[in-house]
Amino acid sequence: MNGDEPSLEPSDRIDDAARDASRPPEPSAGIGLKDDFIMALRFFSRLPTGASPHQRPDLGRIAMALPLASVAIGIGPVALLIGGVLVGLPGYFAAALAVGAMVLASGAMAEDALADAADGLFGGHTPERRLEIMKDSRHGTYGVAALCLFLVMRVMAIGSMAETSPLAAGAAWLAATIVGRSAGLWVAVALAPARRDGASATAGQLSWRSFTVGIVFAGLLLFVLGGPASSIAGIALAMVLTVGVAWGWTALCNRLVGGQTGDLIGALAALIEIAALTGLLVFARG
Repeated sequence: MNGDEPSLEPSDRIDDAARDASRPPEPSAGIGLKDDFIMALRFFSRLPTGASPHQRPDLGRIAMALPLASVAIGIGPVALLIGGVLVGLPGYFAAALAVGAMVLASGAMAEDALADAADGLFGGHTPERRLEIMKDSRHGTYGVAALCLFLVMRVMAIGSMAETSPLAAGAAWLAATIVGRSAGLWVAVALAPARRDGASATAGQLSWRSFTVGIVFAGLLLFVLGGPASSIAGIALAMVLTVGVAWGWTALCNRLVGGQTGDLIGALAALIEIAALTGLLVFARG
């Protein structure tokens, strides 16, 4: 989202994309890697993307360009982390600054989604009530606790690595955010929309092909960035944890609400980022 578009709750962007994807395509809309990259940036961040016309979001196109867009979203916060440590800031303080920068760059999309999902899934007693709670922009106890834990775990993981090697910390964190955003879309592949009369119901499920292209690209970047920061064992563990978290979260969403929503997709991205960081941190090079 950028300043020339109406402001939305961060996690509502996925539902709005699903609604828009059901409409006839715009004749003037260009299709290509550059267009998909810009679309992904506008969807998952608040970074400036120029004055080109805004196209209706298409999750299939976004999924394939998302790893590259995630690099663009994360490079600034990662540079702040590395630069902060190099000029003498303590690793944990630099990590906190960098996480704050990431929240601003991404428009707090994952943070908002995680809080809404925690409130809805664990604060309601029926699927209908859980979905109703998730649509409420206010955050309750479960949401605040989940949000605080997510931010603390991010800072602790990144800061602990930065104390030893800021370059390794930045590379590992960037790899984790790339995998998190791309793998988070798995819920849109595995589950039908939970709100049958809602926005995402009009677009159906994300295709296997689009998801696979994006996740393979994300996996390659995990190997390139995570290898020097951790090890092959760390990359393998990160992948295992990513698959485990994605499978468990998908099963939980299916059992509690019977499908997926934008909040549940964004929340999975946050959880997988922590899972990938955990795997890389276990085998981090000292």
